[in-house]
Amino acid sequence: MAKPFDLSGRAALVTGGGRGIGAAIATRLAEAGASVVIANRTLDVAEALAEDLRARGLSARTVPLPGLGRSDLTRLVKDVAGDREKLDIVVHNAGGCPWATIDEMDEDRLEEALALNLKACFWLAQAAAPVMRANRFGRILVTSSVSSRQAMGGGVHYSAAKAGVNAFIRGAAFELARDGITVNGVEPGFVEKPGRGTMSRPETMAKIGRFIPVGHFGEADDIAFAMLYLASEQAKYVTGQTIVVDGGLVLPETGFAVENQWGQA
Repeated sequence: MAKPFDLSGRAALVTGGGRGIGAAIATRLAEAGASVVIANRTLDVAEALAEDLRARGLSARTVPLPGLGRSDLTRLVKDVAGDREKLDIVVHNAGGCPWATIDEMDEDRLEEALALNLKACFWLAQAAAPVMRANRFGRILVTSSVSSRQAMGGGVHYSAAKAGVNAFIRGAAFELARDGITVNGVEPGFVEKPGRGTMSRPETMAKIGRFIPVGHFGEADDIAFAMLYLASEQAKYVTGQTIVVDGGLVLPETGFAVENQWGQA
């Protein structure tokens, strides 16, 4: 019987893997035995993580991520797969939201949200599928978001992109199901991020945490361990799905329900 979550001999690529959720995913895959390639726009941040992993006897290297267009990602996959034509696990974690209301929206911000979060899924799958198909094994994984099903002012384009990601996961899973390739994702709720932006402020996290049923933000590892499961042999019968990891955020109908239940809001 296979050892649970053993990725020995597997080759993995993680985009946006330098910090936060991406770094946690890269770390857990490497600890499970995978040879991990971390693709990140800020290469020195990714290299610091890779050095730490290598110091622990794990397999990790970095490659630059200059863009998420079709040609960029085709070259990236070719580089990572190398002459051995081996790439078993692809995690598209890179993403972002250039905040703008509908009134403020322009073509650049809309295109950025779609390119980062949605279009890159297509180009990565298109590039990786032939390699995975040849080896009769593949895991295409995407970091989605509960924003795909909930609204936040200034993020309608991000929500639309993530809803598209979930539809991509279902459609790609169907197309690739007979090739030994599964396609799945994780939908994080509010997750602690290292010192960036309003969401990292303790007072903001405390205020939002009162509206989360478990009472606090999640950790990057909460997402990483869900990804580890989906990347493993134990998830071979799971495809076209997303795992919601949000501390129950999407459960209550309103903040009033949380206040009425626990008197916290």
